[in-house]
Amino acid sequence: MCSSDKGIVEVVCTVTLSGKTGAEMEALTGVSVSLLTIYDMCKAVDRSMVLSGIRLEEKSGGKSGHFHAAYMHSQD
Repeated sequence: MCSSDKGIVEVVCTVTLSGKTGAEMEALTGVSVSLLTIYDMCKAVDRSMVLSGIRLEEKSGGKSGHFHAAYMHSQD
């Protein structure tokens, strides 16, 4: 999601796998690499960009069961 009037880009990565572990790290890596790519493409315009708020939003399955983060966006 991109909000040009606020200067915000939101990246979401969804992972589905049949293995027993690793989904969280795959999702977090996907978001991180996406944000780093956006930074690399836009750094000529603005080097003061901030990459923040990378976090696990929701997870289901596995030993720990279902997880859903409860928080409000800090930039809303």
